[in-house]
Amino acid sequence: MTTALAMPASKRSSAAPLREPSDFNSGTSFTCNTKQPWAMNNTLSYGFAAASLAGKSESDVTCACYALKFTSGAVNGQTFVAQVINASMGAGSGENRFDLMIPGGGVGIFNGCQSQWRAPSDGWGARYGGVSSQSQCSQLPTQLQAGCNWRFGWFKNADNPTVTYRRVKCPAEIIARSVCKRKDE
Repeated sequence: MTTALAMPASKRSSAAPLREPSDFNSGTSFTCNTKQPWAMNNTLSYGFAAASLAGKSESDVTCACYALKFTSGAVNGQTFVAQVINASMGAGSGENRFDLMIPGGGVGIFNGCQSQWRAPSDGWGARYGGVSSQSQCSQLPTQLQAGCNWRFGWFKNADNPTVTYRRVKCPAEIIARSVCKRKDE
């Protein structure tokens, strides 16, 4: 079992990271509402991701930031700077992958939204893929709607675009939301 920085339900509005078991490990902590994407301008956005990078352990990548330069689809040429907050499914598989944290983008295998927000069993929309239109973002709790709308705005509802990536120093704006800064920066 891995432990990720998480926010307990009783402190969701707090910025203090705590180490408590997550909801899917019979705990009471969830991902903080602040961990959703936002646009800096038309070609640059910031946000958070789970990641699996070949040859890297979870401790190698947690709290590190990566500039993801999209190389396909509607977002080709745009850059998303993501702070890695936990390991992606498939960690250790030898694949490089970033799973962007986007409200309304699908809950995946671990639906913490069901107990945190009383979401449907598959989340809002499809379990994998989430809502299919921007109008469906209004189904999400108010606190999550901006991140859902980002998907259909800046991200242009891109579907798994390819990327090139490189490690970068985490911007202060990301650290302010995550309260996570690596000692090697």
